Amino acid sequence: MGTTDEVRAEVHAQMRLLRERAPEVRGSIACSVDGLTIARDPEAAPDARGSGDERTGDEHAADTDLAERSAALSSALLALSRRMITMIGYGGFEETLITGTEGYAACYTAGPSVVLTVLAGPGANLGLLRLEGRKTAEKVAAIASRAPLGAAPPIAHHANPSNGGRTWPESTSLSRR
Repeated sequence: MGTTDEVRAEVHAQMRLLRERAPEVRGSIACSVDGLTIARDPEAAPDARGSGDERTGDEHAADTDLAERSAALSSALLALSRRMITMIGYGGFEETLITGTEGYAACYTAGPSVVLTVLAGPGANLGLLRLEGRKTAEKVAAIASRAPLGAAPPIAHHANPSNGGRTWPESTSLSRR
């Protein structure tokens, strides 16, 4: 088992490989299910304003803020996506794909405690994005299973009698009215 920094570096290396295998991928972020950033790629800003050496302190702070907000939204999107797929009875969650006029954001579960969000530009090959995104999520899950990354413990599930006994994550259970 490696140190947390070594594990984060391994996660980051997988994210870099994703960009190499799928050229339309602009970047990705791995975070815990509670929204804490584990790794992001590229390390520079997602809008490619320049390399890390050319960036000012304010630009680095803005990048960190963007990464933190992206991690929080990725975590929330994962929770909502899992809830929706469970509620409608369509099996286990695999991915959420958001399509925008300027590109795509795909969210994958990477084991019980990590979320991987991948950003791709317009015109991206969605088949390749989905294939490589899932492959990277599996590799990140395997890496994350070897050492804790400061994430919350895995989500516990309990039976929900109101939906035929299907399980719901405790952290996303709805209150009854």
